[in-house]
Amino acid sequence: MSNTNIKTRKLVEIGMLGAIATVLMLFEFPIPFIAPPFYELDFSEATIELVKILINLLINGTATAFVGEIGNYLLGCSFIIPAALIYKKRKTKKNALIAMVIGTIIMTVFGCFLNAYILLPTYATAFGMPIDAIVGMGSAINANINDVMTFVVIAVAPFNIIKGIVVSVITLLIYKHISPILKGNR
Repeated sequence: MSNTNIKTRKLVEIGMLGAIATVLMLFEFPIPFIAPPFYELDFSEATIELVKILINLLINGTATAFVGEIGNYLLGCSFIIPAALIYKKRKTKKNALIAMVIGTIIMTVFGCFLNAYILLPTYATAFGMPIDAIVGMGSAINANINDVMTFVVIAVAPFNIIKGIVVSVITLLIYKHISPILKGNR
């Protein structure tokens, strides 16, 4: 295969995965019993992070959306990169499951840190409200949430665990079907 054909193939793959990710991102929904409604679960981490974020920003670009999309991108990468590195070493179904569990754990821990120290304060500033108002949104769902740390432990951590599980299940369901296309076998 020539260099031009390889570059064209990669571009088509990125475009295809980006389109799939964008469509999957349209099916986002909150988990109202866990976190405030601005935390939305979408199924697109199973494909390609950066392309979906850029496309979504072009469609729904606002300052607060930008902050959310950066957070979404970083969290998606914190799941995908460790999972991909682990799976790359040994491509078995068992190792894929281990990779996704580790990716979910890393995303959850990183998500708590990112939310506590960067995203929640940035959202509070962007919306012109005290951070206590955001904590109050969490308290409305779970009375045990009374500060930023309990917010991230009781709302953000379970949200990211659920997100990691859902993304892992979807990945397991669709990977076999799209891997021949990605590997050039179709």
